[in-house]
Amino acid sequence: MGRYRKLTLLHSNDMHGDFLAENADENLVGGVSMLSGYVDKVRREEQNTLYCIAGDMFRGSVIDSEFKGLSTIEIMNAIAPDVVTLGNHETDYGIAHLLFLEKCAKFPIINANLYIKSNSARLFRPHIVLETGGMKILFIGIITEGVMKSAKNDTDVGSFVDIHEAAAEIGRICNAYNASDIDLTVLLTHIGFEEDKALAAQLDKDWSVDIIIGGHSHTFIEQPAVINDIVIVQAGIGTDIIGRFDIVVDTAENNIESWQWQTIPINSSTCPKDGDIEKILGIYKQQTDAKYNRIITRLDRKLTHPGRTQETELGGLFADILAQSLGLDIMLVVSGSIRTESMGPLVMYRDLVETFPYDSPVYMLKISGTQLKQMLLYMLRDEVWQGAHSSFSQLSGRLKVIYDIPHSKMTAFEFDGKPIKDDMIFTVGVQQYQYSNFKRIFNADLSEIEKNGKARIVATSITDVLEEYLAVHQHLDHKIDGRLTLIK
Repeated sequence: MGRYRKLTLLHSNDMHGDFLAENADENLVGGVSMLSGYVDKVRREEQNTLYCIAGDMFRGSVIDSEFKGLSTIEIMNAIAPDVVTLGNHETDYGIAHLLFLEKCAKFPIINANLYIKSNSARLFRPHIVLETGGMKILFIGIITEGVMKSAKNDTDVGSFVDIHEAAAEIGRICNAYNASDIDLTVLLTHIGFEEDKALAAQLDKDWSVDIIIGGHSHTFIEQPAVINDIVIVQAGIGTDIIGRFDIVVDTAENNIESWQWQTIPINSSTCPKDGDIEKILGIYKQQTDAKYNRIITRLDRKLTHPGRTQETELGGLFADILAQSLGLDIMLVVSGSIRTESMGPLVMYRDLVETFPYDSPVYMLKISGTQLKQMLLYMLRDEVWQGAHSSFSQLSGRLKVIYDIPHSKMTAFEFDGKPIKDDMIFTVGVQQYQYSNFKRIFNADLSEIEKNGKARIVATSITDVLEEYLAVHQHLDHKIDGRLTLIK
């Protein structure tokens, strides 16, 4: 066979149930049919091809939500990735359901650090060695405590690694397999691009980690980062692109001789469709269309949500609807729970669910002016503008905040046009995600907040509230009104 051998490594991350192609510039873009078509094409063209997914296959489409991930597993079975690691959204339907889905998967799912607290037994296989063309490739799956805290509510399941502990865990696995003549070591992570770089810097070179393929931060990159001689990549979000490594492996020295990396656009001009995937999609789409293809409302125009860390039209509309419908002074809506960049003008039920897929109860809290200010200052802290992953909130309209980013200070803090006093008490609505992760998101002690009055659920379904309001109110519009003004 020779000492030098070619390996093609394809990778996706954060697909979020992005199954269907979309029209863009007279071209079909994305979707699992053309993605699968491209993977199959490369598998035919290149003798040694592996395809891996770095977490978050689930959540984001009505097909995934309606079938609680089972549709996603069946579609992924048809695409047949060689290895997948877990993302935080794999736990959205519960740990028990995830274990059921793992049994339905015909591909290996790896994760080194989810475990049962009572006996420290791992829930998943931590790593796998795949062999192709006489090469042995070690894949290790990693997710960290910080990512999982925001996702799982199952108190019987834990995650024992931060970045430092992740490095030690990787070292233990690599040491155990170094004697097995491993030619290439790949970390499949779901911790974010900046955290991947921090992780790479902590790894011992003697562990011989070659590549980190990551997810979670939805980062589009033009060139890989190289830290500690480890190549770090990520392929954005969805199925519009796929990452591709073309690697020459030195099997005598068990390392990379040379590599090239690029992202490949998934569109109808370059990627064939997969007929089998089309059939599967057709079955699921037919079942969901009857339920989701009904008109709710017509907005006055298309409303947008271009970014998480800013006031947006959709964010303001949703916050105002919830505050008004539930009789709240203030509603805080998680920016990241709005999953599309726009909605409307015609709004089908499908559009609403895909735009706001994370249905949950709304909790009403009584919060003082001092407490609310401290919460918002933490949301607007310096690290957010330096790229830290943060749970940002959209504000309802009676609240007005002006924040000076260069000077790290709030220059206006008003309710109904008047300055907020420290001892004022407001009824504030939060989603279950915020309530369950209150300390991490707001850096505030929930027990102190509840001294003002016990929290109570004022709606069991955000989706029900939004749908009812939109159905009754036609031709709504919402413009940016400065409720959250950021001075840059």
